[in-house]
Amino acid sequence: MGWEALGRWGDDVARVEPLAGGVANDVWSVRVNGRLAVGRLGARSDADLAWETELLHHLDREGLAVPVPIPTTDGRLFADGLVVMTYVEGGAPETKADWCRVADTLRRLHHLTRGWPQRPGWRSSIDLLHAETGTKIDLGAMPPEGVARCRAAWARLAGRRTCVVHGDSNNLGNVRITADRVALIDWDESHVDVPDLDLVLPDNAAGFDDGAYDIAAQASAAWEAAVCWDDEFAVKRLAEVRAV
Repeated sequence: MGWEALGRWGDDVARVEPLAGGVANDVWSVRVNGRLAVGRLGARSDADLAWETELLHHLDREGLAVPVPIPTTDGRLFADGLVVMTYVEGGAPETKADWCRVADTLRRLHHLTRGWPQRPGWRSSIDLLHAETGTKIDLGAMPPEGVARCRAAWARLAGRRTCVVHGDSNNLGNVRITADRVALIDWDESHVDVPDLDLVLPDNAAGFDDGAYDIAAQASAAWEAAVCWDDEFAVKRLAEVRAV
């Protein structure tokens, strides 16, 4: 149906201008009943969108600053692949102190989502020690030697407790900071995994010791290589994963 679905949010709706939203979605600022909001149109399944919108409502109820899904006129949180969410103000992190605040916010996310079910169709890094595919990941498309290196990096996380991870938390564009709160936006990569993957931040803002940072950084590089394979960024990230 495309952007015609925006009419499900009422008569007083309009697209304003496109926003940066990656290659998987068409993201625009929109106006809904006079309020600035964000619309994201993509090809995710209803089950996938139900998982994400339920997560965002849960985090909002618990006091975490996130984009909150705005329901359609008949109460649905998405329609025909379109989700409309509140617009989140703020700037990008600039200092180590800013990134330390981001780390604290991520730890709160992880605490609030222990035991959360996996996003439909996704696999965690631990699952991929044995599974070959999961959503964007197809290990069969990667060089076998590269897969072995990735799995060796993920194996060092085995046995850790899992929770929801944001999935792209070190991206400047996904953090909105004000004086009194840190907000995380763009939850398109969120899924259940080991929390360390979220905490490889600039200036080691999460405060890992050397050994723990190495484990997290290697696992994170392996994940980004696998989920983006085989563009230039993925090739670069795989090169950072040590040989077995």
